[in-house]
Amino acid sequence: MEPFELRTVHIHGHEVAYRIGGPDPTEGAPVVLLVHGMAGSSATWKAVAPSLCRTHTVIAPDLLGHGASAKPRHDYSLGAFASGLRDLMVALRIPRASVVGQSLGGGIAMQFAYQYPERCERLVLVCSGGLGEDVSWLLRALTLPGSEYVMPLLFPGFVRDAGDAVRRRLSAFGLRAPRVEEEWQSYASLTDPDTRKAFIKTLRAVIDLGGQSVSAHDRLYLADLLPTLIMWGEHDRIIPVAHAHAAHEAMPGSELVLFDHSGHFPHVEEPAKFVDVLEDFFGRNAPVHLDADLWQDRLVGGRPAA
Repeated sequence: MEPFELRTVHIHGHEVAYRIGGPDPTEGAPVVLLVHGMAGSSATWKAVAPSLCRTHTVIAPDLLGHGASAKPRHDYSLGAFASGLRDLMVALRIPRASVVGQSLGGGIAMQFAYQYPERCERLVLVCSGGLGEDVSWLLRALTLPGSEYVMPLLFPGFVRDAGDAVRRRLSAFGLRAPRVEEEWQSYASLTDPDTRKAFIKTLRAVIDLGGQSVSAHDRLYLADLLPTLIMWGEHDRIIPVAHAHAAHEAMPGSELVLFDHSGHFPHVEEPAKFVDVLEDFFGRNAPVHLDADLWQDRLVGGRPAA
């Protein structure tokens, strides 16, 4: 299999792009499913995928409305995204995976684990949404009525082209700022009209003027059934690191690792440490195959599993 190559598959009539690499999953290789954040794409994982592909089948979709995937008039809720991950796994004949989600992808990963616990072996949350109200003021502002009419002025194509030219020039001199580059990629994606429409629908499904409007806190007690790792950048300006500490306290048995030199994208800003932490977590925590009866007992009883 080529290293992390981009492929497509048609699901429900929509083209879904995804990257895949590593050993053939049909030969029993463990699978890692990487879920990007809002206005991102599977390309965000390029710095960590090659290392992970040495021992795992790595699958990273472009969520609908993002990257090279279709951008239909569609349901962009967390539940719909979680169902989309399940459908992709079915299409690729992947029964189970360890799920790693960053930002919006973290919220989707938690929703996926809740909706399809039999398909989730481990859960990794990276600067995750859904763990508190606080979020950047810009994202709140973009949820206001009429913002879709202002966005073409905020994200014009000529600015994208000029920025790309500057980025190429700096790269030619060996100058890189991973965090800025990742934020720029998100900005640049929103110069596309169809991507902007999908972005607004996605944004309003999880954020309003008061902050994040969707929370997983009432279900975090279920984490004691699933090996869970929380990773966060100490300098995250989009979702504060305080959410990591609160989630760690609320998720029984979870592990917390902070990245001293990272903001919202530790997998891009400190990729070597990211891979080391992830592989160590996988090595110490065997994949879980959740039993339906145990899940029902925990869900209905709301008490720790024996």
